[in-house]
Amino acid sequence: MEFEFLEKKEQGNFITRYDLHYKTVDDKEKIYEMVSRNPDLKTREDLSNPKEDAVAIIMHDVTGEKILINKEFRMATGEWVYNFPAGLIDEGETREQAARRELKEETGLDIVRIDEWWGKCYSAIGFSNERNACCVGIADGTFSKSTSTQEEIVPGWYTKEEVKKLLETQAFAVRTQAYCYMWIKQ
Repeated sequence: MEFEFLEKKEQGNFITRYDLHYKTVDDKEKIYEMVSRNPDLKTREDLSNPKEDAVAIIMHDVTGEKILINKEFRMATGEWVYNFPAGLIDEGETREQAARRELKEETGLDIVRIDEWWGKCYSAIGFSNERNACCVGIADGTFSKSTSTQEEIVPGWYTKEEVKKLLETQAFAVRTQAYCYMWIKQ
C-alpha cells in the first residue's frame, strides 16, 4: 500500500476522525477511516503514535487465585461488557500514576505491586492508533463505587471457574477475553 495523504474530518472532545488516502498494490485509490487521540496528525510518520494514551490494568488478588474484572455498561455496544480496569493517562502523569489513579477511581482498590509492563500495544488497530500501557500485578483493598458519574462499573474478583463460565456466556473486551482464556488454562 502507498500512503498518499491524511485528511482531518472532525474534531471531537476526546478523539479526532481522519481519512487516510492511499493506493492499494493494484493501484486503486482507497480511503481508510480512523480516529486518534492526537488532534494534529499530518504525516504517515505521525500515525505511529510515540506516546501512550491510556493504561490497561490487569490485577490478581494477593493469593493469586482470583483476577479483577470490571463489568461495565459501554455506550458503544449498548450492553454490559467484562473488561479490565483502564483509562486515559492525564497530562503530566506517568503510566504508573495513571494506573494507580484509574484503579482507585474505578474499583476502590490499591495496587500492591506491578510485576511487569508489557511492550507497545494498541487499543483497536482496526480504526485507531491509541496506544496503551498495560501492566500486570497485585491489588488489594475494599471495593467502592466508581467515582465517575459518566461510567457504570461493577468491579469483582473472579476465580478461574467463574471466569470460565463468564467466557462462555458474556460479552468481553478482546484483550480481557484473551488474557482470561489463557489464565484459566494455566
